[in-house]
Amino acid sequence: MKISYNWLKEFVKIDLKAEAVSKILTDIGLEVESCELHESIKGGLKGIVVGKVLTCERHPNADKLSVTTVNIGNDTILPIVCGAPNVSAGQTVLVATEGTILYAPNGEEFEIKKAKIRGEVSQGMICAEDEIGLGSSHEGIMVLPDSVPAGTLASTYFNVTSDYVFEIGLTPNRIDAASHFGVARDLCAYLNLSGNHVVKKPSIDAFSAVHATNDLLVSVENSKLCPRYAGIVISGVKVSESPDWLKQRLIAIGQKPINNVVDITNYVLHELGQPLHAFDLEQIDGKKIIVKTVANGTRFTTLDGVVRTLSAEDLMICSATKPLCIAGVFGGLHSGVTEKTTDIFLESAYFNPVSVRKTARRHGLNTDASFRFERGIDPNQTTYILKRAALLIQKVAGGSIVEPLFDTHPDSFPPFAVELSIAKIQTVIGKKIDKTVIQKILDSLEMKIALVNGDKLTVHVPPYRVDVQRQEDVIEDILRIYGYNNIELPQALHASIVYADAADNTKQKNAIAELLVANGACEIMNNSLSRSAYYTTLMPEKQEEIVKILNPLSAELDSMRASLLFGVLEVVQYNSNRQLSDFSVFEFGNVYSKPNNGAKGIAQYAESQHLALCSVGKQNPQFWAEKQKDVDIYALKSQVHKICALLGYTAAFEPFQSDTLQGLQCVVNGVVVAQLGILSAKIRKHFDIEKPCVYAEMYWNTLLAQPKPAIRHAELPQYPEVRRDLSLLIHKSVTYADIEKLAFATDKKILKHVSAFDVYEGKGVPEGKKSYAVSFTLQDKEQTLTDKQIDVLMQKLIHRFTHELGAELR
Repeated sequence: MKISYNWLKEFVKIDLKAEAVSKILTDIGLEVESCELHESIKGGLKGIVVGKVLTCERHPNADKLSVTTVNIGNDTILPIVCGAPNVSAGQTVLVATEGTILYAPNGEEFEIKKAKIRGEVSQGMICAEDEIGLGSSHEGIMVLPDSVPAGTLASTYFNVTSDYVFEIGLTPNRIDAASHFGVARDLCAYLNLSGNHVVKKPSIDAFSAVHATNDLLVSVENSKLCPRYAGIVISGVKVSESPDWLKQRLIAIGQKPINNVVDITNYVLHELGQPLHAFDLEQIDGKKIIVKTVANGTRFTTLDGVVRTLSAEDLMICSATKPLCIAGVFGGLHSGVTEKTTDIFLESAYFNPVSVRKTARRHGLNTDASFRFERGIDPNQTTYILKRAALLIQKVAGGSIVEPLFDTHPDSFPPFAVELSIAKIQTVIGKKIDKTVIQKILDSLEMKIALVNGDKLTVHVPPYRVDVQRQEDVIEDILRIYGYNNIELPQALHASIVYADAADNTKQKNAIAELLVANGACEIMNNSLSRSAYYTTLMPEKQEEIVKILNPLSAELDSMRASLLFGVLEVVQYNSNRQLSDFSVFEFGNVYSKPNNGAKGIAQYAESQHLALCSVGKQNPQFWAEKQKDVDIYALKSQVHKICALLGYTAAFEPFQSDTLQGLQCVVNGVVVAQLGILSAKIRKHFDIEKPCVYAEMYWNTLLAQPKPAIRHAELPQYPEVRRDLSLLIHKSVTYADIEKLAFATDKKILKHVSAFDVYEGKGVPEGKKSYAVSFTLQDKEQTLTDKQIDVLMQKLIHRFTHELGAELR
C-alpha cells in the first residue's frame, strides 16, 4: 500500500523528515518497506532552464541541423546544435544544460555533455516535450510565451512538486490503516505520547442538497449481506479529464487517472478507506436501485469485459431489470460513468465482509474495493464519506447534489466492549505503564474507556477495528503505540561503594530539572548580585537581612540577593518586552542573608539554596481545538507537589499571605519548605507584567534536610475497595484540608483515601457558601466490607461534618 507523505500531512500537522516518519510507522506496526522520492515530472526538470534563441543558422555540414546561440540568463550565451525543424531565432525555449540527466520515454536516462556535432560545438540541448516528460509529442521543440524571462527554472515555471511515498506492508488484520487517514490516526497516536497532535478530518460543512425532481428508489432485499446502503444523486456533472492536483495525487500512489468522477471515488478510497461506486443514472432502468442476490447462473459482464456466471450467493446492485455491479467487488461494463454521463448515482455502502470475500474468490477478483470490504470497513462513516465525495465531485465536475440522501441504516453501529485490567496490561507488556499514558493511547486510537471499576476497565472499541475483540488485542495496540523499543531488557546490576564527605544533591537537582523541562519550563541562571532597592520598596520584611556589598560596582548590583524572585522577574520582563509572554522558567540558586542572631564575623551571614518556579501568561499554547487557560496557583501547586513526591516527601499545603504573595505554603513534617501564590499587584506593576503571573520559591536545603518517611511494603489487598460520595454545602472559610483532616480523625482503619472531585460556588448555592463533592475510599485488609460497616462510618462522617464544620448534605 502506497502512502503519500504530502497527503499524510494534510491530516496531521508535522514537519518530520521522511526517514523519521518511516521509522515511526515501522515501530508502530505499519512496516515501511520502502520510501521513495516522487516528483510530478520525473527528474524534477533539474538542470533545465528557459532560454532565448538569439541566432539560428543552417549547419554548414548537415542539412537537417541548425546552429543556434541561446541566452539562458545572467548573460550566459550557449552555442547549441539543434535538429528540430521548428527552431528559429527569437523563440523562448527550454534548454537542458551540461550535466543534466534526461529520461527517455522508454525509461533510459542520458546525460547532456559538451560535444562537437559535425564540427560545431554544442553546449546543451533545446528540448521537445517528450524528452523531458511533459508530453508525448516529438514533432519539434517546445516554444514558450515570450513573456517568460531567460534563466527561469523549468521546475518553477511548470510548478514541479516533490513528495515522498511510503510503501507499507500492511498486515491483513490492519484494514483500519488502509488509507491515509488511518495511517495518520496511528501516527498521531504515537506523536501524542510526547506532544499534542490532532488528526484533522476533511470538513463536509459545505454539503447541501437541492430540491429537484428525483424519482429514484433505493431498496435492500438482503440486509444481512448489506447492513448499510447509502447513496445520492448528483445531476448536471461534466465528465472530463481530472485537474492536475487530483491526477498527481493518484499518480503518486500508483493509480491511473481515468476521469474526474471516477478519480474522485478512487481519491476518497485512498483518503478515508471507503470504497465508492458511481453509476450513470441513465443506465439505471426503472429508476430503481435494488440490492439483492440473483438467480444462479445469471450472466454478467464486468468492467474488464469478461462475462461472468453469477452464483445465487453473489450480492448484486441491480436496476429494475438487470444487474449493474457485483456489490463490493467490481462494476459492470455498461453502468459506469462515461464522457456522455451527465447525472450520476453515487454509492457508499457497508457490505458483509464474508460475503464479499467469498464472491471475490469465486470470480478470481482482487480489487481495491474487495480488499477493504472483505476485511471490514467503518460502517459508521458511510454517509460522512458519501458527502465528502459528493462535494469533491461537485468541485471538479460541477453539478448539483439532489435530495434525498438515501441511507438504509441511519443509526450508529455499536462498538465492541472489551474488558481488561491494568494488572493484565502490565503482566503482558512486562512494564508498568502509567494509567494516563494508557488512556491517552486509547483515546488517540478512538477507543473509549466506558467504565472504570478499580483495576478493571471496560473499553469501547470502534466497529471498524474488527481485529480488536479481546483484551490481548487492546494490550497489543497499547504496546505498539507505546513502543516495543521502550520496554527495557533486564541488565546486570553492578554496584560499588563510593565515599563522600558531604551529601551531594546533584542527582536530585537533575531529576527535578528534567521534570520541569518535561513540563515545558526553561531553566535560567541569574547573577547572585542584586539591587537593594527591590527589598526596600517591594519586600520590606527582608530589608534588615540584606547582605550589602561594601564596594558595589553600581547601584543596581549593590547587594547579594536575598530571594530569587527579582532575578526571575527581570527575566520575565525582558522576555515580555520581546513579545514572548507565555512561558515558564525555573532557577536553582543561592540566596544570602544576615539574620539578627548576634553572631560575629562570617558566622553572622547565612547562605542557602533555593528553587524558584515562575509561570506567566497562558498555561497551554494557542491551538484551534483547545481553549487557552491562564496560569494559576493550582498548576503551580501541582508542580511543587510533584517535586516533593519525586524526592520522597509527603507535602501538605496551608493558606499563606504576605506583601509579596497570596496563596499557599508547602509544609513537610511540620516545616515550611516553600511559599507559592499570585504575585501582588504592586510587584507586577513594577516589572510591567500585565498577564497573570504565579511564583513559588522552595527552600531547597530545608526540604532536603527533612527526614524521609520509611519505605514500607505490604501485601496487595485481598479485599475490594468501596467508594462513597458526599455532596456538602459548607461555609466558604472551610477548606478541603479541614474536611480531609476531620475525615481521617474520624477513622483511620478502613478510610484509605479522601478526594474532592468538584467545588462549586454560584447560582443555586447560598451566598457565603460553597459546595464540595467529596469521595471516600474504604477498604478493610482483613475482610470484605459490609453495607452495615460502610453505613456506620458514613453516618459518623456526616455527623462530624455537620456539627464541627457546619456542613449540610445537598
